[in-house]
Amino acid sequence: MPLPKSARPYGQGGSEAMADNTLERERGMADRMAVLGGGTMGVGIAYVAAQAGYDVLLVEPDDRRVNTLRATIRDAVASAIGRGKLDAAQGEALIGRIDRVASIEALPDGLDLIVESVPERLDLKLDVLARSAARNPRLLASNTSALSIDRLAEAVTDRQAFLGMHFFNPVWSIKLVELVRGDATSEVALEQARAFVTRLGKESLTVRNVPGFATSRLDLIASLEAMRMLESGVASAEDIDRAAVLAYRHPVGPLRLSDIVGLDVRLDIARTLQAAHGDRFAPPALLTRMVAEGKLGAKSGQGFFAWPA
Repeated sequence: MPLPKSARPYGQGGSEAMADNTLERERGMADRMAVLGGGTMGVGIAYVAAQAGYDVLLVEPDDRRVNTLRATIRDAVASAIGRGKLDAAQGEALIGRIDRVASIEALPDGLDLIVESVPERLDLKLDVLARSAARNPRLLASNTSALSIDRLAEAVTDRQAFLGMHFFNPVWSIKLVELVRGDATSEVALEQARAFVTRLGKESLTVRNVPGFATSRLDLIASLEAMRMLESGVASAEDIDRAAVLAYRHPVGPLRLSDIVGLDVRLDIARTLQAAHGDRFAPPALLTRMVAEGKLGAKSGQGFFAWPA
């Protein structure tokens, strides 16, 4: 990442691995894939894919992020080893299956899967999807959490092989992937996506291309209401989150989760859903002000909570 490369040719192993790869291809599973974007979500997707045995090219054009990418992946591996999920050899093998490349154009032609995971800006996603489609992957997916799959599909050449593949943060621990079917998405593409999710050890649900899909709408409405409660002085951020964790058994409260997701991401999604569904998704003034002040959550060190470097 440059992370260590395996000595074997890309996407191939010994005879046993090659036999496994043949079986996986017969089932429509991918062996070689790319993830676009080296942010929190992109790194998480690359990690779980490498853990499942995929060779992953992680596209990140910013050279300054390389050390951060390496540290994040190594920290995740160290944590997995500490919890007994991996041994040391498995951890090093996982790291060796991820390589960073600087551009989409550096990807080989005909990859089995490309997952786009760049920030939630329509113009940016349209650009990277068009460039990705030119690499002729068997399956192309967007990790958007709110943008229209049919609108994004306008950038790709083979719309039948395109769909939404919405992961959740932190990717390595949340077991759900939401698959979003566009008007042109084929059954073959859906089956390939489901096989991919299953191989990651996760479960999928399939939804129609409705703004916010299913999970983003449920998640966002709770988070926005928690922000409004904080804004109006109902309770502290700590106590609002404790209520969700203790009363409803949520693994993390809505304000802390918003910090993890990124308050700028929350704001973008809120504006998108407000335009589609009305003012019940209008962002609170508190959220707008915090983003303007650069308080973006965990990635900036300060959001509703303080986050150590």
